[in-house]
This record gives sequence, structure tokens and C-alpha cells, in this order.
Amino acid sequence: MRMMMAVLLGFALTHVLCGCASTQPAARYELADVHPVSGRQGVCAEDGSYWVSGSGSLARYDANWNLVAENLEPFEGYDLEVNHIGDIDVYDGELYLGVEHFMDGVGKNIQVAIYDADTLKLKRVFPFRPDTGQQECSGIAVDPDSRTVYMTSWIDDESSEHLYLYDLDTGDYKGKVKMEPSPMWLQGIAYHDGSLYVTSDDGDADEDAPDHMYRVDISDGGETARVSLEKTFDDVARQGEIEGLTFDEDRGQFLLLYNRGARIVAGMPKGFYEGYSEELHEVYVYEIS
Repeated sequence: MRMMMAVLLGFALTHVLCGCASTQPAARYELADVHPVSGRQGVCAEDGSYWVSGSGSLARYDANWNLVAENLEPFEGYDLEVNHIGDIDVYDGELYLGVEHFMDGVGKNIQVAIYDADTLKLKRVFPFRPDTGQQECSGIAVDPDSRTVYMTSWIDDESSEHLYLYDLDTGDYKGKVKMEPSPMWLQGIAYHDGSLYVTSDDGDADEDAPDHMYRVDISDGGETARVSLEKTFDDVARQGEIEGLTFDEDRGQFLLLYNRGARIVAGMPKGFYEGYSEELHEVYVYEIS
């Protein structure tokens, strides 16, 4: 039922967005390469290196996608119980993670955590504001222009209609922005060239229906932000679960983490599709024009 509702609502949102002349994509994306990776949650890039997050792991890759460092115990040093990492970002040699305790679609103990990008070890944590209405954290993005950290929520309720803002320098809560119209089942977020981009698990692998990426216009700095369809991912190897994203500013590329092979129930892998004995995690690399 959840997947069928996702398809119907995702189709409706896509139809609304595509019907508006002002919602043309900001760029064209040409698939250039695909790289298998060890994590299923997020990806980011800086200065010739790539980082990938699993639900409970961090990995660093060199410019040729060779694994050079890994942390399989990233939850050391927390005061609250956490077990899940979502989509990640990197800025100025530090990794930004949305960390929480997540089980069967329910999140708690949400924290903005900063790790050393080389050692992959925890450095510090932002104080989380539980009165913001945020119920889960699926992704995080750094906007160096406005000195803002943005967070998304995956849970399908009113909280997922907003982006949650924290000050990059002080860690203080800055407020939230309502997306209009609101994409559903958000998996990742990235900042690029004055806009935010979010990935939405609004397709259905059972029906070979693709997931999407949406662009969020934050240019006016208001309490609401217009959303438009940016890309439909009908060019992946097999429909599965869309995850994190990033823009490699050095190479002028767009990177997307996509999982295939596993059946996803309430946000967690529960068995495999025919022909698979494990879930595959791949980063799709697109040239931007």
C-alpha cells in the first residue's frame, strides 16, 4: 500500500510540476559512469575525494573510486543512542551527518554530527531542537553561501514537508522552510548554484516506476520554497531505492547513490527481488550541461 500510494502521489506531484512553464530543469544530466560502493545511504565529494555513508558506516574513496579509509563503528562518542546515518555532505575538510536512532520507519535522537573527513572520526555535535517538529533525518546539506545546514525528513507526515535549518558556524537552529508542493519520502539533499536539490523515493520498484529529483528554490530566503521537477531516473540499471546525491563542483558532475535488489519495507531492507542475493549500492555519475 505504501508503495502504491507513493506511485500515485509521486505521479500527481510530477504532473503538477511538469505542467508549469517555470519548472524547466536547471540542467541536463548525461550518464557517464557507474561505480559500486560499500554504503547504501549518502555520497559527497570534495578536492578529488569521495565519501559514502552506509546506515552504520563511513567510507572514503580516492579520485579513481578506490577505497582508502573506512569506519565501521561510527557511533562511538554519543551520549544518546543512535544507529543510523542518512545522506551526508562535506565542507572544508569536515563531514556533516544527520545521525539518529531509526527502526521500522520511526526516528528519534536526531543529531547533526561533524566528522573529520580524513580520519572519519566524530569531532562535535550540534544541539538538536526537539520542538521544531522534525521527526526523522534522511539527509543533510551544507550551503556555504548562506552559512546554513539543511536537514530533510523521510517520514510521510507534516514534518517531511519542511526543510530544517541550522547555523553552520554556531550550530544554532535557524528555523524551517515549507516546500510547495511537497515531495514525499525524501532521501537526500544537496546544495548547488543557489538552489537545493532533493531526491524522492516516490517510484515503485515492483512496477518499474522511477524515482525523481526535485529542485527547491530558496533564493528569496522566505518561509516557503517553490519545488520543481529536475530529473526522472529512468536510466538506472534497475529500479530500486534512490538515496543520497551530491554535486562535484571540481569536476562539474552530479552524483547519485542508488540501491537495487532489496525489497524495502518501512525504510528497511526486507528480502530480495528475484535474481538478487544481496543489495547492490552504486554511484551514478552524470555530466552536467
